[in-house]
Amino acid sequence: MNTKTGKSQTMDMVIAIMVLGSLWGLSEVVLSSALRAAGLPFRAGILTGIGVGLLAVAVGLFRRPALLVLIPPITMLCKQLVVPILHVSVLCQANSCLAVLLEGLAVAGAAYLVGRRLQSRLVQTASGASAALAAAGAFYVLGMRVAPCNYLLSFNSPAGFVSFMLVEGLVWAAFSAVFFPLGYAAGARLREAVLVPTSKPWLYYATSAALVAGSWAASALTIAAGF
Repeated sequence: MNTKTGKSQTMDMVIAIMVLGSLWGLSEVVLSSALRAAGLPFRAGILTGIGVGLLAVAVGLFRRPALLVLIPPITMLCKQLVVPILHVSVLCQANSCLAVLLEGLAVAGAAYLVGRRLQSRLVQTASGASAALAAAGAFYVLGMRVAPCNYLLSFNSPAGFVSFMLVEGLVWAAFSAVFFPLGYAAGARLREAVLVPTSKPWLYYATSAALVAGSWAASALTIAAGF
């Protein structure tokens, strides 16, 4: 497979990171608001699964786990649109941003540890689940010290960690186990479209720009509407 080289490949990777981070931000803002409004259960698990799935797209696309740590900051910035729009403190979204960061680090770590064994569907499933469990455990420990919400504080007891992992951690793991293989497969299919020279590069750039702009615009409108 002939791949792009030099600045062109680097630029395309940066664009892909921007797209994935923005789509994850869209999920965290718009989909989260929709799930909350609908009163559906497992909102955190669904959002975690989608986030892990988008990170898995990057794993299948780049085959470089270290690049995954560049995606969460974009998502976090999208969530922090609440600061200029609603004039609130950055701490308003501190814990949810922490969760996003930990998910990114956990998936990057899992992908690095298993390496080429990620070609196996079983390993993909296990990687998604284990990354989510690691992120959930770290979130409980660190979240209690950052800006814990009332829900997280409800687990602040001697057996709180175990309870949180049973109530939330297993749900995060279940959704992530489903979404990780789907994301990895999508990333592997996109690899040729992104990294192989094409006669229509403008289509890739235009589509990417539309996805990024649309994700941020939709997120901003959702926040401004008070959802």
